[in-house]
Amino acid sequence: MLAAMSASPLPPRSPGDACARSSGDACPGALRLHRADDGALARVRIPGGVLTPHQAVVLGRAAGRFGDGELHLTSRGNVQLRGLAPECGAELAALLDRAGLLPSARHERVRNVVASPLSGLDGLGSADVGPWLAELDRLLCGSDRTTALSGRFLFALDDGRGDVDALGADLALLGHDDGSALLRVGSGDAVLRVPASDGPRAASIAAGAFLDAAQDTGAWRVKDLPAAAAEALPAEVAHRLREAGLSVSPDRRPRPLEGLPPAHGPVPGPHREAALSVGVPLGRLGPDQWRLLSGAGGLRLTPWRGAVVTGVAPERADGLLGELSTAGLITGPGSPWAGVGACIGRPGCAKSLADVRAEAGAALGPVGRLPVYWSGCERRCGHPRGEWIDVVATSDGHRISHVRGDRTTGAVTARDDPAALAAAVATARGSHP
Repeated sequence: MLAAMSASPLPPRSPGDACARSSGDACPGALRLHRADDGALARVRIPGGVLTPHQAVVLGRAAGRFGDGELHLTSRGNVQLRGLAPECGAELAALLDRAGLLPSARHERVRNVVASPLSGLDGLGSADVGPWLAELDRLLCGSDRTTALSGRFLFALDDGRGDVDALGADLALLGHDDGSALLRVGSGDAVLRVPASDGPRAASIAAGAFLDAAQDTGAWRVKDLPAAAAEALPAEVAHRLREAGLSVSPDRRPRPLEGLPPAHGPVPGPHREAALSVGVPLGRLGPDQWRLLSGAGGLRLTPWRGAVVTGVAPERADGLLGELSTAGLITGPGSPWAGVGACIGRPGCAKSLADVRAEAGAALGPVGRLPVYWSGCERRCGHPRGEWIDVVATSDGHRISHVRGDRTTGAVTARDDPAALAAAVATARGSHP
């Protein structure tokens, strides 16, 4: 049985660790709970967002037994349980362990893997990333070295359509039409072509190269490395891949600025069983909503705070979609919740200056051209990538700006009046060509 720890900050790493930093990695996990204003918080890593029906049921049971009953989806396709009692750690860990959700106590916070949620379902993409996902998770959990990765380090398995490649992972494995795999190290356009069957091993080797490059630098992620080390890392990875006997050649593939989430509704494609894609308003699922989802089939939680239900009998699909819509989930493009996101805000976060989830709900209107994300403070936890309207609570009101990649423009401040704020956000969402 896995041992659990109480809700307390992680201790700093010692100088002898593989990647020494100035402070400990405070990212919460399922064994290291995080103290929040609404109780302790557990983050359960779910590589690729893939859950069996049984695992989904267990997560719902854990939320009801130990927390506030709700399940919160993250921007990495993971699940957070909130409102936990700090002393519940051992029982929670045992429950998750029995369901196969904690395959390694030492690695549970480094299993950060996003994957193309429609891979193998809609006939698009150049590869089915399912085998990559299983093998990469096996390699991560089987290596002593990978325990030195931070809870922020991110792997992406993209089937070639560019959806999760756009999310800014530290290491991305991409499907290619010729049957090979492309390994992207960091954010540059340069990639390394390797045999598809060697893709997960190549990603694991690249993670070790990052840890060596990050030694004594304080870097949690590739983007945190000193410029010279970041620039040299792809060549060092290529050298190590060749030393390991892998065939590798350099190539180029620009990283997409924005990856589109699955369209809400039935998933088209040549599958014998139906699949349905739904959005979750603000990523928050109540007990009844979760029971409906977990009883419908397999789940693939998406980095866009949604879910793809798999293995649905075709004759059941239309009725189930109607039930999901009635339950408050987003099942089509016309929902006013489409493209609306927010951090946890007040009262759950002490740093937040506003109840941004309530404000986002009060400001709902016609679907805008751009998504909008509400943040309770300047940290902007969980914000999207690509292009969006950024709404941040400040001491002077709400700052509304247009973000595209690394550029932020058109910032205006709206007063804390619900009608004025809603109008300013609606204007911003529709005013950028």
